[in-house]
Amino acid sequence: MLEDNLNKDPSDALKAAFRRHASGVAVITATAQDGSPVGFTATSMTSLGSNPPLVTFNVSRGSSAWPTISNTTHLALHMLGAGNYGLAQKMAEDRTKRFLDSDWEFSEFGLPVFKDVTAVLFVKVREFHHVEQNAVFIGDVVSGKLGAEDKALLYNQRAYFTPADTAL
Repeated sequence: MLEDNLNKDPSDALKAAFRRHASGVAVITATAQDGSPVGFTATSMTSLGSNPPLVTFNVSRGSSAWPTISNTTHLALHMLGAGNYGLAQKMAEDRTKRFLDSDWEFSEFGLPVFKDVTAVLFVKVREFHHVEQNAVFIGDVVSGKLGAEDKALLYNQRAYFTPADTAL
């Protein structure tokens, strides 16, 4: 049952509601102009449609990845499973430590790709739109690779989870 009180602060209402909405977890990577890898954890990535195959995600324009993401033509979008919990955390923290481990390599497209994820899509940036301090990206899927199946990694209530074992 919904509470009786109406939250009249739009920002607080949005934050409170989306804390109760689980999201899949992804890592988005690109290559900077100097050839260095750049990436971040995202919970806003989703399919926009399959005909044509499109994806979308949001990113803060204040993000350390923004200068590269906003100037690149291609991205790698990694879907994470429960076994990638550490990767999700690492890619959300100190940007200087995100690519120190040997758990990634440059793909045939010159994009940084993490080896042990459930899937990766290679995407050509179609367009992005500035919206306040954020940007909404739309990308054309060019190709993809599948990794091992794993339970989904979900983000909810500021924490990571996996789904229940029993389907409803």
